[in-house]
Formats: sequence, C-alpha cells, structure tokens
Amino acid sequence: MEFLPGFRKMKAFVLLSGGMDSTISLFWALNKGWDISTISISYHQRHNLELASAIKIAQIAHVPHTIIPLNSLSFIGDSALLSNSQIDAPHKSNPNLPASFVPGRNGIFFFLAAAFAYKKGVSNIISGVCQTDFSGYPDCRNNSVKATELAISLCMEKDFTIYTPLMFLTKAESLHLVKSFDLPFTNSCWKALSFSTTCYKGRVPPCGICPSCLLREKGFREAGITDPLLERFK
Repeated sequence: MEFLPGFRKMKAFVLLSGGMDSTISLFWALNKGWDISTISISYHQRHNLELASAIKIAQIAHVPHTIIPLNSLSFIGDSALLSNSQIDAPHKSNPNLPASFVPGRNGIFFFLAAAFAYKKGVSNIISGVCQTDFSGYPDCRNNSVKATELAISLCMEKDFTIYTPLMFLTKAESLHLVKSFDLPFTNSCWKALSFSTTCYKGRVPPCGICPSCLLREKGFREAGITDPLLERFK
C-alpha cells in the first residue's frame, strides 16, 4: 500500500477481545492502512483463553498489544462469564437478557480504551460489536455505542470516534468482508481467526453447542467458508 509524501496514517486503538468480530475489525483497520495498536481488558473473565487468543492475534497482525487489568467487574457484575453458572439460561438479574451479559462491560471498556488512547494522543477506538447478529446484549446496539461515544467526548473534552465496521453486518457478511481485503490482510486474518476464541465454555477445540459457537458456525455456513479454527484441529 503506497502513500503520498507527507501522508499521516490515522492512529487508532482496537479493542481486541480475542474473538471473531474484534479480529475481523482489526484487519479491517489494517487493510485501510491505519496505524493500529490493540487493547485487551483482563476482567476476571471465565476463561483466560480469550486473552491468550488476543495476544496471539496481535502477534500475527504485528501490532502493539496492551492488556489493561480490571479487577472490579467481577465484583459488581452478575454474569455467567464471570462465574461458573449455567451459560444457556436467563440472566439472574434480568430474565430478558442472556446469562452471558455482563452489565456495563462495553461502556466500561470503551472508557478505559479512550482514557488510554487519550494519554497516547489518539482519539479513535475500533470495536467489533454488532447489532445484526448480536446475542441480546443492549450495549452492542448502535444507539448505545453512539451514546457512549458522546459521553466519552464530553467527559474528556476531546472529540472521540468509535468505529464499528461490523455493526450492521451479519456474521456471514463479516466473513465476506474479509475476502474483500487486500490479499496479505485476508490471509493474515484467516490465520488470526484460526486462533480466535468464541466458545463460552472456553474449550479447545470449541464445544460447538453453546450460543456463541452456534452463531459462529451459522456465519461460516451461510458464507460458504470453512472455519479456519476448526481446520486447525483436523
């Protein structure tokens, strides 16, 4: 990718969970030629496999990676992702939400990422959240993200932008997006996806039956693409 003399790459931080959506969003930004660093949040999640995946994916992408510790979320949040409770059941505090919902998680993550970016002189955050195939999480909706973006900008007296390239795409459409990248980024993204973590049960290879695994399987099936994660274990 060639740039004109004097061109300044746009800098951004990608919130990298180690999952499929944030991985695709990372390579979406790299394909645009942006200067990217990644942030992961260690919040005492149920499985450390997510963080291990994020570290590996950042290495594949050749981007700086920072892990920010957040110990308090497990004390204030009520979620199956923070305990050993049943994953495929209603949420304890709200039966209309899935048990895996972590109250306030995305908003807190956005503020932490923005505070870290602020220190680095960066005002762009990229996230893989999407509302098309969302798992019933209210903080993955576009209006929630836009409200958080405004709150961050007001609280920090600086204009921040939260980019959500997959917001209105299905999982299958997100996978077709990968195929549209320049070939080196497409190939690197497939490799990174082979190390991504989706399984709520934290199994390697994935369980294939939890809601997150089923959503991932549906996306690859509808896209007509073989999941590189499953290929890695053949």
